[in-house]
Amino acid sequence: MGGQDKGLIDLAHKAMIEHVMMILRPQVGALIISANRNSEIYERFGYAVIPDVMEGYFGPLAGMASSMQYTKMPYIAVTPCDSPLIPSNLVERLYMAMDRTDADISVAHDGRRIQPVFTLLKSSLWESIISFLEAGDRKLVRWYAGHKTTLADFSDKPERFLSVNTPEDRAALEKKFNDNA
Repeated sequence: MGGQDKGLIDLAHKAMIEHVMMILRPQVGALIISANRNSEIYERFGYAVIPDVMEGYFGPLAGMASSMQYTKMPYIAVTPCDSPLIPSNLVERLYMAMDRTDADISVAHDGRRIQPVFTLLKSSLWESIISFLEAGDRKLVRWYAGHKTTLADFSDKPERFLSVNTPEDRAALEKKFNDNA
């Protein structure tokens, strides 16, 4: 998207992250925005905005570690800001899969592939993430493989994991929102 901050891109007259927050907020005890730029804009949404715990770009794992450190909650749920159609029962289904298998991490699977940034994980994994990042690795799936990870089945809702990566993706989602209005 040309280097734009995707969470702030307009979609159906709202920033994309607003769509995500609207669906996610009823599912969690507290909402945190992990952002390394435009924090003053994100703060206007009324939630805590935290930067990554490590300098440089380390990807989603660094945001997860920052969230774990900030909240002190036993679990954190993670979603990307560029997927505004997340399921309204995402966290519940991730938790049910985690609880059923006694896993440390639950990751969404849309029936075709894993959706690695849609996850619920135990905050006790903070040190593991930091060690993994300090060792120079950043791949979510590789980190997941080192822990008891389960997949939560969302094969009944694969369209809920659409992300906006191109102007065409944005236009298609804009049409979907307008058609449902």
